[in-house]
Amino acid sequence: MTVLDRVLHRVPFIGRLLREFTAVNVLDCATRLAAQAFLGALPALFVIAAFAPQVVRDHLVSSLHSVLGLRDDALDQVRQVYAADDSDESNSIGVVGVIITLLSATACSRALQRTCERAWHLPRAGARVVAWRWVAWLAVWLVDLLLQGPLHNGFGVGRALGVPVQFVSATLLWWWTQRLLLGSRIPWLPLLPGAMLVSAGVLGVAAWSGIYMPRAVERSLRQFGPFGSLFVLLSWLIVLFTVVTIGICAGHVLAHEEPLARRLGTPPRTGDAHG
Repeated sequence: MTVLDRVLHRVPFIGRLLREFTAVNVLDCATRLAAQAFLGALPALFVIAAFAPQVVRDHLVSSLHSVLGLRDDALDQVRQVYAADDSDESNSIGVVGVIITLLSATACSRALQRTCERAWHLPRAGARVVAWRWVAWLAVWLVDLLLQGPLHNGFGVGRALGVPVQFVSATLLWWWTQRLLLGSRIPWLPLLPGAMLVSAGVLGVAAWSGIYMPRAVERSLRQFGPFGSLFVLLSWLIVLFTVVTIGICAGHVLAHEEPLARRLGTPPRTGDAHG
């Protein structure tokens, strides 16, 4: 018996986690989510830059600084984007462009819905049931992004308050996200472990970003010019959504572990719905 076999025999929970990660195909889901966020959700932020008032733009710059840890040249690039002239940008995008961009951004919502369904072994919900949920999730996500700057600083108090406030805020967001995108097919309480795991993971990614991202972006800017930061950002999104997917899957496994399953009222496991 190998070392891994002995570990799995003594701690069967680890074996169940590994089987779940394999069944869901964590890296595939994370890459798909990152691609949809990169191609759909991020352009929506540029639309906001064209139409939102300056106070909203300032909040977005502050939030991106907090989430990505950007500084110096990289942060200056973000400021330049959100300091663009309103009339010129609005005319170049147009109303049709805004609608198309926002509809495209819901592709990220749809990909996240499929990830949640695979993690909870549920069949796909019909579009008529969940279509409005894609738009609702996108709207709440944009509002949450706007608040990341104040949350990071604990609304002016400092990081001592900012960290627990961010944890609670992210837990509530991902708790609601699962409930929303699963079409209310899973009760609230079983979704809480996954929400807390994702929240902790996202905070960990944010802390890592403050160390890694500034150097990586600056190095890419020197080597590849303005497009270099895009490669780094895509890699960051893959890391972020890998953490998110792992958290949701681990939450599903935890919610079915006794005696936690009895306390949470977790419904029995359903059949495989990963197709």
